Amino acid sequence: MQVPAYVEYERATTVEHALTLLARFGPEARILAGGHSLVPMMKLRLAQPETLIDINALTELAYVRLADDGSELCVGAMTRHAELLDATVAGKYFPILHDAERVIADPVVRLWGTVGGSLCQADPSEDLSAAFAALKATMVIVNLAGRRTVPARQFHTGPYETVVAPGELLAEIRVPIVPGGGSAYEKVGRRVGDWPIAAAGAAVWLTAGAGGSGGSPPGKRSGGSLPRASTAGTIAAAGIGLTAVGAEHFSAAQAEEFLAGAPATDETLIRAGQIAAEHCRPVSDQRGPADYKRHLAAELTTRALRRAVGRASRAS
Repeated sequence: MQVPAYVEYERATTVEHALTLLARFGPEARILAGGHSLVPMMKLRLAQPETLIDINALTELAYVRLADDGSELCVGAMTRHAELLDATVAGKYFPILHDAERVIADPVVRLWGTVGGSLCQADPSEDLSAAFAALKATMVIVNLAGRRTVPARQFHTGPYETVVAPGELLAEIRVPIVPGGGSAYEKVGRRVGDWPIAAAGAAVWLTAGAGGSGGSPPGKRSGGSLPRASTAGTIAAAGIGLTAVGAEHFSAAQAEEFLAGAPATDETLIRAGQIAAEHCRPVSDQRGPADYKRHLAAELTTRALRRAVGRASRAS
């Protein structure tokens, strides 16, 4: 039987209380949110905190809503995965979040696991890290002195490491709302609910094509291809998130640069997938060889881009 080492337990009742407890118990304290990653690590003695600070009573950090001015989607760090999946406003503006949540673990885990906990666990195969990287979200971190913001792509400093310092909490994730956008997430795993062998998220913002798109939106046509440059729109900007393939900051910056200003054709999207894969650093492990993961990075990026472009065209 696997049993964690002895640990003290404290239950926070407010954000300020949680921060006070973190300051009191120092760097050897750990936050307990959903616990689906931390508790198994404690059982294996891979994590041995001296104090657990339970923040499940912090309902003030459990929400999915628009900012007062409507310019951002705000997701509280204690939002359960199931709550984000059920949030109509999240799916309306960023369907990538619903795509990703549907393939995270299973319904039992999603009912208790939290968005903030998943991001702070910083697993190299985490789905939401790639989704929020694609959306170029901003993380809001709080401490007793106030708050600071960090771009999602600078939030993770390495495997299981983030910029959240001792005495701080991730409080909120903010995603800017820009018209003309579409997003999607694609994942391949060994079984339903497993960690991904590879996964890719894409967010695309379109401008009107030179020839106009007066007819049907540029979704998949016969043969699975998008329209050619004469009728396709132009990609104004794009975000690509990758997980489980060794992508720096869970993103594919070189592929994004290639897409900016390019026509939203199938040839463009395929090439972007290839560029994304070229800049990954996958490693062989029990989930698959590196070459297979690199192949998936290219294919899943292309698929996610196709769906994102289709959604963007229908939204515009």
